[in-house]
Amino acid sequence: MALGVTGYVILAVLALTVVAFIAAKARAKSAAGGDVRLLHSLPNYYGYNAAMFTAVPALGVLVIWLMAQPMLIENAIFDRLPDHLIEDGFSRNLMMSDVRRVAEGLDVAVSAGAMTEERADRIRTEFSDVRSILGSVGVALGSDVRPEVLSAAQQYRKSSAIGMGWMTGVVLILAALGAFVSVFVSGADFRARNVVERFVLSMLIVAASLAILTTVGIVLSMLFESLNFFRMHPWTDFFFGGQWAPNFRGNSDLSILPLLWGTLYISIVALMVAIPIGLFAAIYLSEYAGPKVRAFAKPLLEILAGIPTIVYGLFALLTVGPFLVSIFGRGEAGLLGVDWMSGATAVLTAGLVMGIMLIPFVSSLSDDIINAVPQAMRDGSLGLGSTKSETIRQVVLPAALPGIVGAVLLAASRAIGETMIVVLGAGAIAKFSLNPLEAMTTITTRIVSQLTGDTDFASPETLVAFALGLTLFVLTLGLNVLALYIVRRYREQYE
Repeated sequence: MALGVTGYVILAVLALTVVAFIAAKARAKSAAGGDVRLLHSLPNYYGYNAAMFTAVPALGVLVIWLMAQPMLIENAIFDRLPDHLIEDGFSRNLMMSDVRRVAEGLDVAVSAGAMTEERADRIRTEFSDVRSILGSVGVALGSDVRPEVLSAAQQYRKSSAIGMGWMTGVVLILAALGAFVSVFVSGADFRARNVVERFVLSMLIVAASLAILTTVGIVLSMLFESLNFFRMHPWTDFFFGGQWAPNFRGNSDLSILPLLWGTLYISIVALMVAIPIGLFAAIYLSEYAGPKVRAFAKPLLEILAGIPTIVYGLFALLTVGPFLVSIFGRGEAGLLGVDWMSGATAVLTAGLVMGIMLIPFVSSLSDDIINAVPQAMRDGSLGLGSTKSETIRQVVLPAALPGIVGAVLLAASRAIGETMIVVLGAGAIAKFSLNPLEAMTTITTRIVSQLTGDTDFASPETLVAFALGLTLFVLTLGLNVLALYIVRRYREQYE
């Protein structure tokens, strides 16, 4: 019901926007006596101005209303619920989820004709009939629906309906008012182009600020929860402890060092695969491959970047892991007759597959950087008698080295933040080990594990995920900043 009302409101606003555009354009031409040369701006700018003042304020209020109304209604409903429900073990989220579920069931029943509005108003005293009616339209309320929850659901429906009515009126009035004013001011001397360009400039500034504000919001959200974690758990154990052993019954060892070691170890293995293959591929494509080969090979190589990471994870679990076990594991069954690898999940499994995933990052960025080296440097080296391979080793690569280092650091930050390949290919054991054939885990995997299931956000075992996330964010941010600094600082010497 609410979604339908919202859709009709949006269609009405769009219709008013089209009408305002046409009317403002016509009024501007009429004010100039049909001679558009007498207008300050082109006729379309008057239409854009009217459309802008009709749609933007109305749709902005619509979005804010749709986000704020559910929270306000839920807070009001929750404050009216009796305290004994909380004492019975109901949490706020669980209780409000039941209220919303029952309210949605009543909406479905009313819209399907199984229940009239008057019948819905009497649900407090007719629970069995309500269940049978809702069941007839495929809505299950469960076997234990409390009277207080049903009453709250009824109030939730009424408040939502009233809120949607007010929203419809406010948005349509605002759109009509904007259309009327913008059409009224569309005279020959009105500087419509200046207004539209200032608005577009404001939108560009807002869009540019969103990235910064999003980053600040992410950092602050993790920072506050991390501070709550450090109030419950000593920071010395988190940063300097040697064991990761969460226990929701207390006495947990929550050190990041074993997770950080696993993260860096798997990332190093991945980079050992991605850097040489990606760099050699970039050198071939930029220096040796002809135009036809390059036009075919580079897009084919970059397809690897578009494969979902879950597919890489399945490839690691079902193909690469068993292949490594057939070589290094299970005694006589292994090709080498050793028992170094007991299962398919290992550092080497995840590292190899992650390295394959990172190849297009290294090759594509390095290829662009090598192509940016001036051709005059190549010609000068060849003119002095150097061979093509000597020119690449002694001139091209040194000139492109800062950019290549930046590309490698960006690939490293991508490897550190990977999750799905590690979950399926590396295992879930947090420990210190130099054996690449053993299972390990990473920071991202533990974040997923700590926030999965029925979690209590008042326990350090759950809040540690935010401290891990903040540490990972700082680590990857540092690598990105270092990569950008190297590229910007040293590339200027070769331009």
